Amino acid sequence: MRIATWNINSIRTRVDRVVDWLGASDIDVLALQETKCRDDQFPRAALEAAGYDIACHGLSQWNGVAFISRIPMTDITVGFDGMPGFAKDHDGDDPPLEARAIGVTVEGVRLWSLYVPNGRSLDDPHFDYKLRWLEALRTSTASEMTTFDQLAIMGDFNIAPLDDDCGDPRMVPGLSTHISPVERESFAKFESINMTDCVRPRVPEGYTYWDYKNLSFPRNEGLRIDFILGSPAFAANVTDAFIDRDQRKGEQPSDHVPVVVEIGGADEDDDRPMFW
Repeated sequence: MRIATWNINSIRTRVDRVVDWLGASDIDVLALQETKCRDDQFPRAALEAAGYDIACHGLSQWNGVAFISRIPMTDITVGFDGMPGFAKDHDGDDPPLEARAIGVTVEGVRLWSLYVPNGRSLDDPHFDYKLRWLEALRTSTASEMTTFDQLAIMGDFNIAPLDDDCGDPRMVPGLSTHISPVERESFAKFESINMTDCVRPRVPEGYTYWDYKNLSFPRNEGLRIDFILGSPAFAANVTDAFIDRDQRKGEQPSDHVPVVVEIGGADEDDDRPMFW
């Protein structure tokens, strides 16, 4: 099974690119983030014509998550247990929940598409929200691991956990989000619940995001902030991994690129495209 995650930065703008890429890369299940549309606006027709079903959660032109799968999806879940909400200047104990998490089960494998809050700045209320959101995600993930042997959480984590994951010279230690010690510590805590990065062992270098400004992509001044973290059984079943840097090229690309893993053994006569 070939599983991928991609912050698409508007599915309506890039649905044709997604359809083409799904076919060329032979993807079985794709997790999307920043779909930026309501569920009734999701461009289903082109994807369904390509043989894929859709599970999506979008509330407005911001955020939004989805799964696109040619394998039947069950246990579709919007939001995880304990997920906090956020609204600027909100008064009260129950801020609205944003469209940042959706879970599905595919052939017994539990998968989550996640769009972790950006944080905005180190002194912004959104930064505290980001940390609380990640803490709630760890708690919920640990609970699900008691039910699902094979589980993966994937998406845009908005954290570059290692120094090598940050190639953007505008990111300043002590001043910038995504690279602060507290964010990196929060990311590292997923290891304490036995969730591990399934891509880095096979792809130790490479970014997944480049800003549209300042010639960031030609200069390769990017960030590695998109991940697939898996339970021990899921990670042990990963046979290949790939960051598709070429999807940052061409007309109207997303500022993120797909991250892919393959789980399970391939048939001897498998003629699917190879990862290089």
